[in-house]
Parts: sequence; structure tokens; C-alpha cells
Amino acid sequence: MSLDLPLIWAAILAVAVLLYVLLDGFDLGIGVLFPFATPEERDVMTAAIAPVWDANETWLVLGGGGLFAAFPLAYAVIMPACYAPIMLMLGALIFRGVAFEFRAHGRNRGKRWWTFAFSAGSLIAVLAQGFVLGAFVQGIHVKNQAFAGGPLDWLTPFTCLTAVSLTLGYALLGSAWMVAKSEGDLQIKARGWAVRLSLAVVVCMALVSLATLVVNPAVGARWGVGLTGINWYRLVSLSPAPLVGGGALFGAFLTARSGRSDSLPYLLAALAFMAGYAGLAISIAPFVVPYQLTLWQCAAKDNALALMLVGVAIMLPVILSYTAFVYWIFRGKAKPDHAYG
Repeated sequence: MSLDLPLIWAAILAVAVLLYVLLDGFDLGIGVLFPFATPEERDVMTAAIAPVWDANETWLVLGGGGLFAAFPLAYAVIMPACYAPIMLMLGALIFRGVAFEFRAHGRNRGKRWWTFAFSAGSLIAVLAQGFVLGAFVQGIHVKNQAFAGGPLDWLTPFTCLTAVSLTLGYALLGSAWMVAKSEGDLQIKARGWAVRLSLAVVVCMALVSLATLVVNPAVGARWGVGLTGINWYRLVSLSPAPLVGGGALFGAFLTARSGRSDSLPYLLAALAFMAGYAGLAISIAPFVVPYQLTLWQCAAKDNALALMLVGVAIMLPVILSYTAFVYWIFRGKAKPDHAYG
């Protein structure tokens, strides 16, 4: 029995994107929350992500590079459809990275400028990712296996909703991470952020889910919801994903408010993201370009996939081991003097 290499590569890229969202999501979220913190609190917030923030972006490189190498047709369709937000995201990530490094060495007005740059870069990067996600979910116009839409197809009311929702979701991850990594007044403030954001994300997830049924009826049909009625068997059989997501957000709300655990708010927020990710997979699989091109249509030749798989089989455990080691070494509470100096 031969291996289904396109399916294996789809699983690898799905895991890479999920890890990027969970890991880089919290440090982007911390940047989004910067305006609501004092200068002293911002030093602790940067210390909480300083050892890991650049390594977290490894998963974005793997996801984007892997899409280009393993599914070149999908890359050729998705990129032209989302050129503007993708370029905006990359520019913001570069700007944010420079600001993070320079902020530690700035003084007075210079430090205030780099603080603004770090926060603005984080916010723009998250919003751009939300626009890309929205454009992907609402559907990309394809003709003759090529993008056939306009340059602003990615900018619709639905994609604006997904951009705002993803921003609030990342901010929830960031606030929950600060609950785990801080103490004292900052931790109390982070718990307040997490409480409010968990409620906001519940509302946003519900709105995005309902809006998706309108902008892409094929997704509704996948879940058993359509103009002709509801397929209750299909809807109930797929309901664990949204139920787990809603339950995890409610749990994050309760644990952040109660103050009984420092780590549970982040773990539950991450679980909510994983449930939402599972719901997205249910909605579009096995399409790489939703309801236009399947992963087998978009995949590179098997010999190329097999050769690349050898490299990934060697390097992926190394990356995972290094990531786990760094998080283990820098466990515990962050202090202002742990940041770059």
C-alpha cells in the first residue's frame, strides 16, 4: 500500500499553521494589548515573550514555504487573491521585529516610538491575517485553475468581521499568556483582559459562524444547514467542535475570573482555537482552495513530495525539540530585567 503523500503533507501544513496560531498568536496578542499597559508593565510583557517570539514565527515560514513546495497550484491561486493583506502582514512583521529589538535600547522619546511601532506592527499583522482567513473562507474565484477575481476581493464586510474576530482572539491568547507569566498588579489586569476578551470571542465566533453560512452556502451544506432545512443528524454529529470551543471559552472566562489557576486560562483559550481550527477543517476538507481545488489536484509530484518528506522527517523533530526545550528553560514568571537590555 503506497502512502498518500498529498494527505500527509496537508496534515503537516495543518499542524504547522495551528502551532503558528497558538504560539505566535499570544505574542502578537501581547503587542495588541500594549496600549492598555503602563511602561513598566510593557517591560514585563516583552520579557514574557523575548525568549520565544522569533522562534514562534518558524511555523509561519514552514506553513508558507510548505504550501509553495507541496501544493504549488494552491499557492499560485491563493497568493494573487490575497497579495495586499499578505504583503501588509509581512511588512508589519518585519517592522514589529525591528521595533522589538530597538525598543530595549531606546530612551525616552525613542522608546515611546518603538513601543508604538511594536504595537502597531502587531495589530496590522493580526488584522492582515484575519483578512486572509476571511478571503479563504468566503471563497476564491477560480477559472481554469487560476485566480480569476479582482484585487480587492479580499476586502468585504465578512473579511472585516474575521479580521476583528481574529484580533480579539489573539488578544485573548496574549492576555491569558500574561496571566501565566506575570504576577501582582499586571496579572490582575491580565485576568481582567482575559475575562472580557473571552466573552467577546464567544460573540465573534458565533457571528463568524452564522455569517459563513451566508457568504459560502457550501459550508452550510457541509454542516447540514441550508435553505431547504436542517440535516439534524449531520449537524449533531459535527457539533462537538463548536461545543468544545464554546465550553473552552467559558472555562477560560471562569478560570481567569476566579484566579485559581495561572496556566488554565491560556490552555483553555488554546483549546478554543483548536476547536475552531477543527471546525474550519470540517468545513473545507479535502479542499485546499475551498470548493474549487482539492489537495490532490494542487499537489506536487509524488517524487518531489517524498524527497521533501525525508527532510521534514529529520528537521521537524529537531524544531519541536528545540521549541519545547526553550519553553521549558524559560518557564516561570517573567521579570522586567529578563527582557533585552
